[in-house]
Amino acid sequence: MVVALAMDWRELLFASWPVDLDTVASHLPDALAVDTHDGSAWLSIVPFTNGSVRPRGLPARMGMNLPELNLRTYVTAGDTPSVYFFSLDAEGVLGVLGARLFHHLPYYYARMRHERDADGRVRFASRRYHPGARPVHFAAGYERMGEKLDPDPDSLVTFLTERYRFYTEAPDGTVRYSNVNHDRWPLYRTNATITENTLFRANGFADPSGEPICHYSPGVEIVASPSRTWEATR
Repeated sequence: MVVALAMDWRELLFASWPVDLDTVASHLPDALAVDTHDGSAWLSIVPFTNGSVRPRGLPARMGMNLPELNLRTYVTAGDTPSVYFFSLDAEGVLGVLGARLFHHLPYYYARMRHERDADGRVRFASRRYHPGARPVHFAAGYERMGEKLDPDPDSLVTFLTERYRFYTEAPDGTVRYSNVNHDRWPLYRTNATITENTLFRANGFADPSGEPICHYSPGVEIVASPSRTWEATR
């Protein structure tokens, strides 16, 4: 990204599966190392709405609301725990094109529905329509359950959520990163149900076995730094 962005990440589901370390490593740029918890690498699918997206300093009312779906894993580079995005699906043709051309992010155009039922359950559905890209179908329902969690700093929950940098690989093969600043995630248990999911196969992974570990967050306010080339900082 060419400027710092402010936004609100709203109504998130963190759905995470343990996977073999070598499987994830084979999909990463050489500059990044897989980050593990208890010996396992992890893949996470995160649906949410990217709300009030605007250049930092502008009022929230001038921003755009863009539902989003991403597949990510957990990496380190220079000993900094981070996230690596394999793909990001989003609504808004102009936003997707801008993210690809100027922000070097692997965004794909999709049509999405993200809404809350009268009973409080969140429904998320996405279909990818990006020209030339593998199709993706995803649908899930989830809701907040119980009291807010207070996870230990060394817990799996913290490992999967408290990350303040993300990496991507640009089309020219360079690795780029942005730092993200936000408060700690308010996290809750959830009884999530995923009824459609082809996101793993679209990114070259086999579907993980077993049920995911899932958490819900109502969201936080985010400030993301301009995108930088990782090799230039070494």
